[in-house]
Formats: sequence, structure tokens, C-alpha cells
Amino acid sequence: MSGYFLYHSIGTFPGKAERMAASLTDFSNIWSAEDDGQWPAALAARQRFIDAWRRLIEAPQGTPTTAENVTAALYSLIGGLPTERLAGKRLLVAADCFPSLHFLLAGLGERFGFTLDTVPLRPGETWVRDQDFIDRWQADVGLALITFVTSTASHRCDVGRLAAHGRAVGSIVGVDVTQGIGVAPFSVAATPVDFVVSTSLKWLCGSSGAGILQVAPDLLASCRPELRGWFSQPNPFSWDLDAFTYADDARRFDHGTPAILASVASLPGLEWVEQTGIDIIRAQNAGLVERIIGAALENGWEIRSPLDASERGGSVMLGLPQGTEPAKIIAALRDERLYCDARGTTLRLSPGMVTTETAVDALIAQLTEHIGSRRRRAS
Repeated sequence: MSGYFLYHSIGTFPGKAERMAASLTDFSNIWSAEDDGQWPAALAARQRFIDAWRRLIEAPQGTPTTAENVTAALYSLIGGLPTERLAGKRLLVAADCFPSLHFLLAGLGERFGFTLDTVPLRPGETWVRDQDFIDRWQADVGLALITFVTSTASHRCDVGRLAAHGRAVGSIVGVDVTQGIGVAPFSVAATPVDFVVSTSLKWLCGSSGAGILQVAPDLLASCRPELRGWFSQPNPFSWDLDAFTYADDARRFDHGTPAILASVASLPGLEWVEQTGIDIIRAQNAGLVERIIGAALENGWEIRSPLDASERGGSVMLGLPQGTEPAKIIAALRDERLYCDARGTTLRLSPGMVTTETAVDALIAQLTEHIGSRRRRAS
């Protein structure tokens, strides 16, 4: 039995340890060789990672590059925009965005001249409604950052609808796809946006440090990233101090010597997702999530995620009753080899390809024991 319910944190797949170990061992052998082949091989490995991401989101050639994490990717993008795109305008974000991005944006407004406008949750609700986001989105919004799937409710927004509204009012539209990519379909070919940021953790089963920034060609051409370095050039080995120029493609968002190991460690996960197919991954996940939701409805547990599968990512969040101690429940579940986590009183459950039906049944039994059944107590 695998009781792993943590795909919202670190994803895994059958044989992950062996495939990661083989990939890292190959790299170690190349990097340790006493010859001059290290950098060509390392940069080729990084490019295979970038190409896997490009195929995953169906992005044009030359539009993605690597970043250490989502926060760094967003900072790099904002630092590269023409001044007039943000100065004197609002930057729109939802209150249920990933907190790290809000922390970043809250500190950049004065410097870049924008006003951060955070769309709030309605009282008693656990995600920001798409309509509420649209209602706050007028022509004075220079940039809107959309969260594809939220980390606190697993709410999956209608990116197509939101992006179309953004194009109509002339805003830059960015999407953080971190919590949904790999378990829910996303394509910039099908749903054009101006930029995408993500990590390769979560449902992509990669490692930390393997973020991605993808920028649409029209916007990319106008960007002059302030965080730049020798790898931002068409030829990184051009060391003429007075002849710096930006690369024509997403490499202009590179800067110093790029990290390679995270890309090497994450490529097996990306390849596994591509080989398996998101439709298969999502179908297996949906069956387990619906099993949990069914038990929650039967027992009267609070569900803090959308019930409509088309509006939900790969997780389901449950509200723990008043008086329970989340840390004790997490510890009790761990003792039964059932692994999940909580944010405050929100229990986060994300079953994936290694999670078994037996484990789901065991989880339900444990939750019934620890938090009971409000519906049965009331009858």
C-alpha cells in the first residue's frame, strides 16, 4: 500500500528513484571526466529539460528558459518589461495566489511604479471566483497574474476566459501553472497568454530548483531584463565589455552561469509525464479524489475545494473541525503510513499514480476515527 497524498508538494512515480539516480550518475560521470566535454554535455542536458517543458505546454521554440523557482522567474519577467507597461498602473493578483509571489509583488510596487491590487475572497469562501477577478480587471491593469490551480483550495480557474478578458483590455497576462501542470491540461497554443511561470515539483515529479519562465514571442522581443549576464547574449563566450546584446530568444532572461543539476534531476519526471499522458494521470487521480469527496459528503466533512471536477485541480482540501489539532492528526496518519499535510485547519490531500485505492480507504477510515461523522452524530 502506498499512502502518499503529497503531490501538491513533491510528486513521485513508479521507479522514480532509479531513473533519477541513473540520470544523476550519468551527469556525474560526464562532469568528473578529465577532458573538455563537460560544458557541451551539461548545456545539452539543460536544453533537453527546456525542450520537455516546451512540448508539455506546447510553446513555440525559443520561448522557455530555466529559473531557480517561480518567484525568481516572475521577478526576472517584471524586471525586463518596458517601463510604461507597469508604471502608473495596477498589477492584479488574487488573494489565493501562492504567497511567495505576493510577498515579491508587495515589495516591487514602489520601485516599478505600479499599485498592487489583490482581489479578496468572499467571506466564508476558500477561493477567489473568476468573476470577481474579472470585475476588478479594467484597462488600467498593466499586468494580471492568474493562478491556474490554487494551493489552498485546488480551485482551477478558467484560464481561457480570463486570458480573453485580459487581451480585450490590453493587459499583460501571466499564469502560474505550478499546482496544476502535469495533472490538468494546459497549452499556450490552445490558450495564448503572455508568460508562464512554474516549478517542476508537484505533479511533474521533479526536484526543487528547476523552475521555468516562458514568454510569448511578441512580449519577449520587447523585454530587456535587468538581471542579465554572459548567458543573456547570443554568444555567451563573447566577452567584449562594450558590445553586450540580448539573445533574440528566451535566453535573454538567462544571466550568470546556469544551474544544471536541477534540470538533470527533473527531466525523468517530465519524461514520465509525457510518456504516461496527462489524460491517464488525471483519470487515475480523479477516481481517487472522487472517492475521498464521496466519503466527505457521506460523513458531513467540510470540503474546501470545488465539487465540479472541471473547476478542480488534482487535490481535495478538507476543513478540520473546530477543536481538532491538525499536527496531531497528521502525525496519527503518518503512523499508519498515510502522508499528507495541513495549512492551518485545511487538510490537503493529493493522490497520484503511486497512491492506491487501499490507501484511500485506510485514509477515510482514519479520518472517520479522528474527526468523526457530523452527519451521523446529528441523526
